[in-house]
Amino acid sequence: MRGILLAAALAVTPQIVLAQQPAGEDWPRVKCDRYAKATAEALQRFGRAGLGVEFLARHEAFLAAGCEGGRDVCPKSPEELRLANALVIRGMNAGLASTFFPFGCPKGQ
Repeated sequence: MRGILLAAALAVTPQIVLAQQPAGEDWPRVKCDRYAKATAEALQRFGRAGLGVEFLARHEAFLAAGCEGGRDVCPKSPEELRLANALVIRGMNAGLASTFFPFGCPKGQ
């Protein structure tokens, strides 16, 4: 019985992976669009209170660059960390890889 279940799970797995990447679409653009939507929704839900100018500017620069570039959006306040965590969870649920996100802090911060 276990062998049958394992074979069934393996047969379905490629379809699940393919479903995350739309055929014929620009996947990097799709990911960035999904992330931008998640960002707008999170900001609407949580607001901007406690989010620093530097955090918001770096995050906006990441979005403006098509979600390309450095990983230098460093959450410092509890509100920034809460937003970053929410965006990572939301992004992972939308099929984004853990290496996609702009969050990263220099050592010692």
